[in-house]
Amino acid sequence: MKRYLLICTLASFILLPVLHAQENAAILGYISDATSGETLIAANVYTLETQEGATTNTSGYYTVPDLKPGSYTIVASYIGYSDFSRKITLAPGERLRLDIEMQPSYIEGDAVVVEEELTIDEEKPVGLVTVPKALIKELPKVLEADLFRSIQLLPGIKAASDFSSGLYVRGGSPDQTLILLDRTTVYNPSHFFGFFSTFNPDAIKDVQIFKGGYPAEYGGRLGAVVDIYNRAGNRKEFQGRASIGLLASRLNLEGPLPKGSWMVAGRRSTLEPVLAVVRNNVDNVPDKFYFYDFNGKLNFDPTPNDRLNLAFYTGRDLVEFPITDNSEINLDYGNATVSGTWTHVFSKKVFSNFTGTYSRYFSTPDISIENTTFERENIVEDLSLKGDLEYVVNKKHSLKAGFWAGNLDYEIQERFDGMDTFQEFNTGNYGSVYLQEVWRPTSLWKFTAGFRANYFSAGDYMRYEPRGAIEYIYSRDMLFQLAYGRYYQFLTLVSNEAFTAFDTWLTVDDGVPPSYGDQFVFGFKNRLNESWNFDTEIYYRTMRDLFRIDPFLNDLAGLDYQDWFIFGDGFATGIEFFLQKSKGRLNGFVGYTIGLSRLKYDELNGGDYFSPKYDRAHDLNIVANYDLSKQWKLTGVFSYATGQAYTQALGNYEVGLPTSSESRFPLIVDNFNGARLPAYNRLDIGFTRTGKLWGQNYELQLQAINVYSRRNVWFYQYDFDDNPVTREDVVMLPIIPSISFTLDF
Repeated sequence: MKRYLLICTLASFILLPVLHAQENAAILGYISDATSGETLIAANVYTLETQEGATTNTSGYYTVPDLKPGSYTIVASYIGYSDFSRKITLAPGERLRLDIEMQPSYIEGDAVVVEEELTIDEEKPVGLVTVPKALIKELPKVLEADLFRSIQLLPGIKAASDFSSGLYVRGGSPDQTLILLDRTTVYNPSHFFGFFSTFNPDAIKDVQIFKGGYPAEYGGRLGAVVDIYNRAGNRKEFQGRASIGLLASRLNLEGPLPKGSWMVAGRRSTLEPVLAVVRNNVDNVPDKFYFYDFNGKLNFDPTPNDRLNLAFYTGRDLVEFPITDNSEINLDYGNATVSGTWTHVFSKKVFSNFTGTYSRYFSTPDISIENTTFERENIVEDLSLKGDLEYVVNKKHSLKAGFWAGNLDYEIQERFDGMDTFQEFNTGNYGSVYLQEVWRPTSLWKFTAGFRANYFSAGDYMRYEPRGAIEYIYSRDMLFQLAYGRYYQFLTLVSNEAFTAFDTWLTVDDGVPPSYGDQFVFGFKNRLNESWNFDTEIYYRTMRDLFRIDPFLNDLAGLDYQDWFIFGDGFATGIEFFLQKSKGRLNGFVGYTIGLSRLKYDELNGGDYFSPKYDRAHDLNIVANYDLSKQWKLTGVFSYATGQAYTQALGNYEVGLPTSSESRFPLIVDNFNGARLPAYNRLDIGFTRTGKLWGQNYELQLQAINVYSRRNVWFYQYDFDDNPVTREDVVMLPIIPSISFTLDF
């Protein structure tokens, strides 16, 4: 801690300029949607004469400091909105509050065409990707529009299978990605056996993804960050949106309050009637299945400098799945989050957010076989307080600082036939502080230096994380970026391949140190012309002290906590290419990744490196949109990926048992994950029609998933009753048609 305080003190004296011209002026304020009052994240604002400007933060707030007195043309721009322009005159020392409302760029009666204009001026940090809401809703989807399914199309982010919405980012497992919803950690963001994520697309306002090299304001995970913000609600008028689909139906309502707004969004499965019909003709169909999620947000602005909001989410899955006539699996799991945020403008240069959060994940699956029941209960509760301060010193220097402290409780209980067989309760207090400086010595260079300190009471671990990044604008259309960071993780997720409801979170403790790793990222961004952009990022990351449950243990009861685990290391490296056409009747992108991921545990594969199942040498996604007319749009998605790693069976042999007339036929296996499944490929297409119904906008989507019905292999299943043992391909989705209808009112 003394070392950390020394660094903070030195930063205060070395990085902060002490002289500031008192005669300079500044402009500041919020940027929002003119039709709804919803603030806009990452909107650009600048002066036309000097090109000096800023980007709005996650609250929609901006500050442009150190402007010389005089007249300026202020311009604001944002994807899908008409540019804002206004003439202003600044007096010496004036701090002008300019709240900007931007008009959506649409033509009444015509289809809305959102054109994303990626320019160097946006100054996106290396590794950061912003996901447009239109991408989530317009892509062909397996029954339901889904945020994580859309994210998986981006380079460097992979899917495990058609049945998993888990995010495997740059060679890391899903637990290495921090998932935040309105600044609150979500521990199991999945529905329908992990088929898609818990985030209702109608409620989403903005999504920012840091694939690597993320700044000091984030921490607690080795790999990546997905930062999601829900809509605050329409401050101008009441509005609603209703969607009906094969899997689920959604309803979103929002409207104004005195000095504020409100929003509620609900989604519930509507597959039960289909299951009832199918159940009469098909075996192993769930006897009961439903899921729901419910989002809400309340906002109140007591003063121009203060904003309060309360956000909440709750979701649950319940499934009763028969195995045989006298056996079944019952799954019951879900999440709940609450966050309260106070946003305050302390002065013309100091902006703040203070947030209290609560997150709860529960999972209570049970398996009943011939009236004998095995039950497990896993509960994670996280209560925290966090704060962030932004200080814009001048046009060359800005500071961010903050803290995040809380208490994490988890418990695991197992019962067999009504008797307690295993219990583990643990609690840990955690805390972190960070300081980050951005220095722009010239208009071409940008240096970011950050430092984060983390503490976790279980095991009494104190860890430090230096971060840094450099950006150089070679020309208006060409940008080079370099980033480094060290990251620590105090949690691990024990994943189940079949059902996400069996996933279990565990923490560090005495004898179980936190995992850590270093990330190195080099990025190159090039705007080829007004329509085409090309980005490349090269990454290398290490993973140290990874801890996972020992797969050779049959029972954890009676063992010391540290004896549950095996410990290992790993690394991942790769290069990502992203080519995007953002304008015209034909638009879309191509994302391609060449990657390598390796892990090593002494207990596995003879201590040699092996490929985790999510390692892919090649990963290609092509997304194309074509406007057939003002009402009709065609969307296509093609995906190709190297087959995932698996352990190959080489043969089997017969063993006679002296105490029985029966024989056993054990398998002889190759190296752990030493073989590959066949390469994966799939084509999805969709048609979207927009128009008016009863004077209201509607959207009809007709889609086909896996058009040529390629039965990609999920895994191999072995039948030990056969001699010799036989292998069967367990395949993924066939061709699936989908239809949905959405009405705005």
